[in-house]
Amino acid sequence: MTGVSVVTATGTKAKLLNYGDAVEVVFQRTNFVGASSHPLHIHGYSFYLVGTGIGNFNNVTDARSFNLVDPPHINSVAVPNNGWAAIRRFYAINPGVWFIHCQLERHATWGMDTVLMVRNGKTRATCILPRSSNIPTCT
Repeated sequence: MTGVSVVTATGTKAKLLNYGDAVEVVFQRTNFVGASSHPLHIHGYSFYLVGTGIGNFNNVTDARSFNLVDPPHINSVAVPNNGWAAIRRFYAINPGVWFIHCQLERHATWGMDTVLMVRNGKTRATCILPRSSNIPTCT
């Protein structure tokens, strides 16, 4: 299994993952204008919240304060105003397309969303099942 850094860039709307990839994400919200935290939710997975902080995330100094002993296991996180939230580690073992979004619907319409696309694994048990033959087609 390989580690995957899910780093976004301007215009990034999807991240393709191989089955079994280890995923870690830092959600950054550095905005002095905003008044509240952003509740972000990942469909299809749960994860460990290992840390939150104020200001820009520093991969060296902030990572030293991560709670790796008993972090909460959740599927949504409040990213603090002018801060960050680090989630660690879930494995991409649920093939499909999984939505990540701010739970404030207005913010999702502004683009505060993305998807993780998880490829099929190598066995039937680790793949999306084919469409059933008895489902009618659209015409």
